[in-house]
Amino acid sequence: MRIGIIGAGQLGQMLGYAARDLGMQCTFVDPSSAPPAADCGEVIQAPFDDVAALAALAQAVDVVTYEFENVSVEALEEIAGTVPVFPPPAALQYAQDRLAEKLLFQSLGIPLPAFFAVDSRSDLDAAVAAIGLPMVLKTRRFGYDGKGQAIIRNGNELGAAWEKLGGNALIAEAWVNFDFEVSAIGARNSAGQVVSFPLTQNEHTNGILQTSRAPLEDTALERQAVEYLHSLLQRLEYVGVLALELFVAGDRLLANEFAPRVHNSGHWTIEGAEPSQFAAHLLAISGADLEKPQVCGFAGMLNLLGEIPEAARELRAGNLHDYGKAPRPGRKLGHITVMAGSAAERDRQLSEIEKTVTNPTI
Repeated sequence: MRIGIIGAGQLGQMLGYAARDLGMQCTFVDPSSAPPAADCGEVIQAPFDDVAALAALAQAVDVVTYEFENVSVEALEEIAGTVPVFPPPAALQYAQDRLAEKLLFQSLGIPLPAFFAVDSRSDLDAAVAAIGLPMVLKTRRFGYDGKGQAIIRNGNELGAAWEKLGGNALIAEAWVNFDFEVSAIGARNSAGQVVSFPLTQNEHTNGILQTSRAPLEDTALERQAVEYLHSLLQRLEYVGVLALELFVAGDRLLANEFAPRVHNSGHWTIEGAEPSQFAAHLLAISGADLEKPQVCGFAGMLNLLGEIPEAARELRAGNLHDYGKAPRPGRKLGHITVMAGSAAERDRQLSEIEKTVTNPTI
């Protein structure tokens, strides 16, 4: 099976490694001269929406997928007449527009925080009247890892938030006093088979994922999350892996957003589940049967941001994944996963590693 992947970053690299284990071949499109995935497949060096490059990719592979959501839907639709494209571009359209995404959740009966479309300064005042403060003001498109958003705690901060983000299509969301965040990750193939991974608990710093822990041993929450995940996969006639991010508030789950791709919070599955989320994605888009992932214990994942300190390379515990990217403040350069026989032992290992390798100034 020949897999075409738009994007050759770390997610493309991990897909490439999983493809190699499955006997598949990958070809990537990426504008970088030496992207992470270059060590596991040919890279067509071109912009992600380059018509000629995507046409060449479509001719060279059996199926096309993508590793990030800011891909041109129009460009994907153009090649969909030549080769299957999964996840389907229609699903990507929802993920690219936060308002469309919220309306989709609403139509499926998936609970979510109150929201309000903001296209003008007067709309922002109307949003305050409708949903109150504090709130989060976000761009409807192109935001990730905490970018393109502002927290408004009181009326004095409205002007600064508008100055920062005004001029874009925006959405205001009610602030949620949540207990913690989780992600529900699942896969669906074209035959409609759906499988899901255990619920993962996540912690963020400055909007960027810092640590993930799985499985979250809460049967009631997992049942809710899987129900919402399955309804989303079926409604979108989805093919591939999807991650649904949720806030936990007491015994309730509130949807935050979904990612139509393999997800950072599922990196623990490389060592912690069979198949991993990357293998599950490849199996789903290639039309293979899906089997429920088998979890291998209690897993934890720690992102390495900005730099990979030498201490991370000298650790005796955990598995270091170095993406081969140049250091830059806030950039995801790698991650460390740990596996343990109990949640307590996993958390102890994560805590020790975090003290050793993280730099609070990054």
